[in-house]
Amino acid sequence: MSDSETDESVQRAVILDYLPHGRSDDDRPQYRRSAVGYALDTEDFHVYEFALADDADLSIGDEIVVEPLAEADAVEHVRTVDLEELPSGAASELEYVIDDLLEEETDRFVRVYNEAGPITLRLHQLDLLPGIGDKLRDAILDERKREPFEDFEDVADRIDGLHDPADVIRERIFEELRGEDLKYRLFALRDGSE
Repeated sequence: MSDSETDESVQRAVILDYLPHGRSDDDRPQYRRSAVGYALDTEDFHVYEFALADDADLSIGDEIVVEPLAEADAVEHVRTVDLEELPSGAASELEYVIDDLLEEETDRFVRVYNEAGPITLRLHQLDLLPGIGDKLRDAILDERKREPFEDFEDVADRIDGLHDPADVIRERIFEELRGEDLKYRLFALRDGSE
């Protein structure tokens, strides 16, 4: 269990990019710019931009506390940003962070295949996953009744036609990060989402 699971009041994020001289679109002279970083909350997949204290010693891949700020000595200000607002370095690092998360927290994401349920009478949470149609959904539901899936390899072995279940989850996470108009979400929760 991660620290973020044991203390829900603390929000942690993984640094995607660190700009020690501030954003390039900042018109102020370089000596007046604050160091800026970008991070991904690995629980709810919020993307943050944060201003850093001058003495901050952070690197890409480090974990930081973004809430409450009192616990985050290096972070002075945090705001949520959209995926399109990320600089190219942060955007390219995002995929690596999500891949690492899928590997490190496999149980959390396999749980989707084991526990997904109906949303409405005609829509199931599994239907939200890219490439999962009625046939694959029904195969997943039948197989998990026999025995819960242990890992992504187990899902792939037991479900014909589902060759890379981790990639399916990855694709859905990115769809949710990009799409503000999605009615239902499994991973990238918006304020007010369940």
